[in-house]
Amino acid sequence: MIRKRKLGRNRRTPATLAVLATLVAVAALVLVPSGALGGARSAGGHTVTLKELSFHPGTLNIRRGERVTWLWRDAGTQHNVTFGGFHSRTQGSGSYTVKFARRGTFNYRCTIHVALGMRGKVVVH
Repeated sequence: MIRKRKLGRNRRTPATLAVLATLVAVAALVLVPSGALGGARSAGGHTVTLKELSFHPGTLNIRRGERVTWLWRDAGTQHNVTFGGFHSRTQGSGSYTVKFARRGTFNYRCTIHVALGMRGKVVVH
């Protein structure tokens, strides 16, 4: 006896469908670049790098309640991060972190290199 296979029918159990859905979700998380979902992020928030007498990125958009960490990566050149009530110490290496609790635009600068254009901005939504 020859059995004919019906085309177009695909019998999958609910368990098989759940496994497939999980695999698709994991693949989406792995394949989407971190920058595609809202900018550079570290484990605790966003990162701005001080390098070549500039802040990278120069403008950062974040959500209220998130943190920004500034990382010194300018071969020991002394910098600071200064804006409305916040002021890092002047240093040649290390980091400085601020949690932004309210919405607004926060312009900041390195007071040592402000004449050279070393300015940045955090926009909190």
